[in-house]
Amino acid sequence: MRVLGVDPGLTRCGVGVVDSLRGRRAALVAVGVIRTDPATSPDLRLLHVAERLDAWFDEHVPDVVAVERVFAQHNVGTVMGTAQVAGLAMVAAARRGVPVALHTPSEVKAAVTGSGRAGKEQVQKMVQQLLNLDEPPKPPDAADALALAITHLWRPAGALQGGDRHELTPAQRAWAAAEHAARRAPRARR
Repeated sequence: MRVLGVDPGLTRCGVGVVDSLRGRRAALVAVGVIRTDPATSPDLRLLHVAERLDAWFDEHVPDVVAVERVFAQHNVGTVMGTAQVAGLAMVAAARRGVPVALHTPSEVKAAVTGSGRAGKEQVQKMVQQLLNLDEPPKPPDAADALALAITHLWRPAGALQGGDRHELTPAQRAWAAAEHAARRAPRARR
């Protein structure tokens, strides 16, 4: 199974892809952070994030997408941007027929560290160990995205959104991604 983890944020959106291995292990496929400039208008920032998420989906063709469940914070501006980016990730998945799983921050921390109250540094170190990396993934947004993906590999039951939606095979998803890319390519003039 290939999981794309998304740690949503409007300024920094962590993205990470892991593949499942035998024996409850995981392998790093790719990790990164989509960044936007806070001085740019929100609509253009969201457009940039949406385009970059589309590129991640098309390049890595995940079997499932694990997104951090947005929770209420004191800073309404931050939670709004986070919720908007989470929505972009869910829509990108839905367009491709890829199931979406939502996991809370404490669930993710507990899954990778054993404690739902673990700090960012502890999550980074455990992700490093779990994926057998030479150093912890940085920044924390990248590590959080990988932690989301790992969590879903270990706790898939009951987390999927969309109910009894038809599941596509990897080959069907690859075909759908190719069709999607072809539709986005400029059409030749007749």
